[in-house]
Amino acid sequence: MELSFTAYGEGAPLAILHGLFGSGRNWTAIAKKLAESRRVLAVDLRNHGASPWDPSMDYATMAADVLALIGRQRLDRPVVLGHSMGGKTAMAAALAAPDAIGALIVADIAPVPYRHGNAAYVDAMRRLDLSKIARRGDADEALRDAVPEPGVRGFLLQNLVFGDGGPRWQLNLEIIAASMERLIGFPFTPGEARYGGPTLFIAGGASDYVGPGHRDAIRAFFPAARIETIDGAGHWLHAEKPKEFIKIATRFLAGL
Repeated sequence: MELSFTAYGEGAPLAILHGLFGSGRNWTAIAKKLAESRRVLAVDLRNHGASPWDPSMDYATMAADVLALIGRQRLDRPVVLGHSMGGKTAMAAALAAPDAIGALIVADIAPVPYRHGNAAYVDAMRRLDLSKIARRGDADEALRDAVPEPGVRGFLLQNLVFGDGGPRWQLNLEIIAASMERLIGFPFTPGEARYGGPTLFIAGGASDYVGPGHRDAIRAFFPAARIETIDGAGHWLHAEKPKEFIKIATRFLAGL
C-alpha cells in the first residue's frame, strides 16, 4: 500500500506514525519543529487520513506498509516515531526489519497486548447519523452523551470531513471495528525478535499504558531502550504537553 504523507524540512529522515483515530495532520506542529534539523514525514497509516482503505489491518501489514514507504522514498535508516497504534507499528517494523530502522521513539505504548480498547468510540462514531449533520457542531452535540470528554470528542471529529456529498468519515470505521482485537494485541512474543538500535520510550505519567510492569517486555524486545516519563501527561502526551515531548525527543535525536 502506498501511504499518504506530508514532508517537512531537509536532512536525516524521521517518520512519524500517528495513533488510532489520528492522522499525520495531528502531528503538524511537532513535525515542523523536528524538521528544523531533519526531513520529517508525517504519515497517514492505512484506513486513516488520506491513505487508502483496505480490509487487512494488523501490525504485520501496517509495518510492511511503513517499510515499503521507507524503500520507495529511499530513506536511509530513518528514525521512526510512533504513538499508540503507530508506536506498535513502529516497533513491529523494527523487529521485522531491524537493519531498515536507524532508531525508534515510542510514545506511550508498550510491546504487549492490552485488555482495554477503543471499541466504544468506534461504536459511537458508527452510530452517528450523518444525514442529520450539517456542520461539525451538530456532530459534537450528537456525540456528547457517548463521548463526554470535549477534548476526545474534538480529536475524533477531526476525522469528519465535509464535501459536496455531505459529511463523511475519513476513517474506515468498519474495518477498525473488525480489527480491534488485533490492534490491542502485539504480533511478537518476547524472545521471538529483538531490535538493538537506539530506542526511546516516552511515557505519560498519568497514563497506564507504560508502567513498571511493562519494563521487562520492553527490555526483552529492545535491550538498548531508555524510558522517560512526562509528569502529569495522559495517553495523548504529545498533544497535552508538546513542549516537554519535543524537548525529550530532540535530546534523544541529538545524541544519535
